[in-house]
Amino acid sequence: MGLWGATGVGVGAIVGGGILALAGVAYAATGPGAIVAFALNGVIAVLTALSFAEMSAAFPESGGTYTFAKKVLNVRAAFTIGWIVWFASIVAAVLYSVGFATFAVEILSQFRGGSEPLHPAYITLLAMGATAFYSIGLMRKAGGGGEFVTIGKVVVFCVLILGGAWSLSRQPLSATTAYLSPFFSGGVSGLFQAMGYTFIALQGFDLIAAVAGEVRDPEKNIPRSMLLSLAIALAIYLPLLFLIATVGVPAGKSVATLSAENPETIVAVAAGHYLGRAGFWLVMVAAVLSMLSALQANLMAASRVAQAMARDRTLPSMLEQVHEVRRTPIAAIVASSVAVLLLLLLIRNVAVAGAVSSLIFLVLFALAHWTGYLARKRSSESPKHFRTPLFPLVPILGGAACLALALFQGIAVPKAGIIGAIWIFIGLILYLRFLSLRASMFDASAEARDPSLVQLRGRSPLVLVPVANPSNVGAMVTFAHAMAPPAVGRVLLLNVVKAPTEALEGDDPPPQLVASQEVLREALTVSFHEGFAPEALTTIAPRPWEEIIRVARIHRCESLLLGFSNLTEKMLATDLEHLISGVKSDVAVLRARPGWKLSNVEKILVPVGGASGHHILRARLLGSLWRGGPKQVTFMRILPEDASDEAYGQARNRLLILARNEAHGETEIRLIRSSEPAIEVVKAAAETDLIILGIQQLAQKRKVFGSFALHIARETDCPLLMIGSRG
Repeated sequence: MGLWGATGVGVGAIVGGGILALAGVAYAATGPGAIVAFALNGVIAVLTALSFAEMSAAFPESGGTYTFAKKVLNVRAAFTIGWIVWFASIVAAVLYSVGFATFAVEILSQFRGGSEPLHPAYITLLAMGATAFYSIGLMRKAGGGGEFVTIGKVVVFCVLILGGAWSLSRQPLSATTAYLSPFFSGGVSGLFQAMGYTFIALQGFDLIAAVAGEVRDPEKNIPRSMLLSLAIALAIYLPLLFLIATVGVPAGKSVATLSAENPETIVAVAAGHYLGRAGFWLVMVAAVLSMLSALQANLMAASRVAQAMARDRTLPSMLEQVHEVRRTPIAAIVASSVAVLLLLLLIRNVAVAGAVSSLIFLVLFALAHWTGYLARKRSSESPKHFRTPLFPLVPILGGAACLALALFQGIAVPKAGIIGAIWIFIGLILYLRFLSLRASMFDASAEARDPSLVQLRGRSPLVLVPVANPSNVGAMVTFAHAMAPPAVGRVLLLNVVKAPTEALEGDDPPPQLVASQEVLREALTVSFHEGFAPEALTTIAPRPWEEIIRVARIHRCESLLLGFSNLTEKMLATDLEHLISGVKSDVAVLRARPGWKLSNVEKILVPVGGASGHHILRARLLGSLWRGGPKQVTFMRILPEDASDEAYGQARNRLLILARNEAHGETEIRLIRSSEPAIEVVKAAAETDLIILGIQQLAQKRKVFGSFALHIARETDCPLLMIGSRG
């Protein structure tokens, strides 16, 4: 899409359903002051659009606020925002389905001669029917477009404005001013209430960010289309609201009174007053079409958000699946539609639906300002795209305004706040109980493969590498830099010189200092040749193992990489185990033969057992290794010889899920029945370039190395990486 195509997305989403459904609620709350309420909402929307524009131009990927959150925040915060984004589209769909049903019932009542109004249950049934109809349609074929409906809506509003302007020109000025008094019939409280009810009417520019990946020249066209769509919407809304309040009200009545009597159809009633029955029916038909197109758009947006979250494992992966032929995300559409149908049982009128929708979008936009602020502060790149002017005033002021209005709305309409809080509570329980581990694994892998995520999230991970042996220092330096994200990660080479126990004689340096200098020289030589820039620290201490623990704690290292050419059981059971249990970081122990190079690693073997506490660390390590070039990763699990077919099938499914979440690229699973698991791993080791083996989850005063790990270390000579997470 070019500029006008993207602008059409924004105009189509903003103009129509929102003002037709909620103008009456605003007038009833504050009278003619609804004009100011919409104008102030317009200011907040423009400030928000500026933050959205910068983020979308910097990250021109489809997904909108959820994509921004993935880039800037950790996976838990990204889930929370994604959960709110999903709910925002769901409650918007509720609003427009209820709006459609309300107008449809009014039309039916008109055809029945204005006799007894239909039972309110018909509104719920019609809303559910429309939701089901469009859900089935979206399953059969991807929706979208709606250009003719958008043009038709704009034409209808232009006719209403031109007709109202003609009537206004023939009306005495004294009558016009009389209709505008009192201007704020509900006082300041009524003004804020009207703003809270109707903010959703200006939502829609954010959908341009949701399809940013499909916009041509996004650095220029996204900011322009967002601001242009808002300008067009306000250029329609504000004159129309003024005309409704001045020429759309019968003599002897106020717009507040008329809106209280006709809260859902005030625009149609007003148009009927100055354009006759043709004006009334023009608005009614346009309203039905607008509500249905907005319903379809929000159902589609909700399903795409759910699909994107499932792709990142922050929602169940089944929601990611698409139909083999139609390529539509059927499971995500069903989940979104079911949520809409359930909410329709709780929300049965336009006012409450508008209040809930506005509150959720206000919270969402406040979070968008926050992520935009963080992204600008953490970015080190020179500005090559649109930048929000008056930074940081715009995100701070816009975010504060959104949050303040959301809080007011939650208090003024308790049901809106309760529904929003219940949804967030359900999401947190779902995430913590079922989704946290898979999402964290997938995110750790993505972060390792894309170091820019680490920078945007404000992290600078430190890998501490104690060096003491010249024969393996090259492998240690190379592996440490693979673990540390380029440009933002840090590698600290630690060389501990054991303090002499008695005074030295003569001028010759002690042997331990000579050895220390040799190791450090070798480490820095490798670094220079490979283009690395590690930091180096030499300390003197009587007990080297305790000194490593002390330095690791002081520098708050994220990872500790230890290297040994020969892992003996005595070393594993005493000094090394004491060291690993004493630090508060993830640990990797590398055993590599002299001259081993990480660049030669192509095949990686990952033996896995049952429950494990180092999935996230392993996913991060595999992602870091993949960054240096594609790897073939084999996940291997050994089951007892007498394992049933059912147990075998369950283990296979879990292994497949593990491979999809932890590794990227070419993966293989190997499931074997055997009574000698260690022997099977030793056999497989002969065909691999590196084994990654998990040790016990780290904890104080707890044995780290089990008999299985010790056996593998003793019986194999291929490179071995043993890892343990601080859990």
